[in-house]
Amino acid sequence: MRPTSPLLQSRLAASLFLLASPVLSQNVEPHPQTIPLRCEQGDCPLLKGYPQTAGIRIGFVRLKPGETVGWRTTASQEESLVILDGKGKALSDGEAGQPFVAPALVYIPPSTRHNVEKHGQTAAGLHICCCACR
Repeated sequence: MRPTSPLLQSRLAASLFLLASPVLSQNVEPHPQTIPLRCEQGDCPLLKGYPQTAGIRIGFVRLKPGETVGWRTTASQEESLVILDGKGKALSDGEAGQPFVAPALVYIPPSTRHNVEKHGQTAAGLHICCCACR
């Protein structure tokens, strides 16, 4: 087999890329889904964003007595926490904590450092569905 010139190799690579481009750039359309809200580990991603969705990410969190989600930031995204069961407090940097009892909705604006803590000693825990949009 005869070695090919570097120029021929680069042209061949460019041609293969152009032929593959339509396949690589095809958009995957999200479709309706039903997902059970079960999470044995305590923190489970349900929808992970593109290509599964158009951009939304949703996770299910279960906190035991005394646990927190941990401090995090929303970056440039908004976040909503749907409190399904239990009671606790939503914490934001520089603001007084906001107590809640399920069912409740907690809204977190973009660029906000925040945390959630579970109150009470019931074994049932605090069940939260976290929704973040791009």
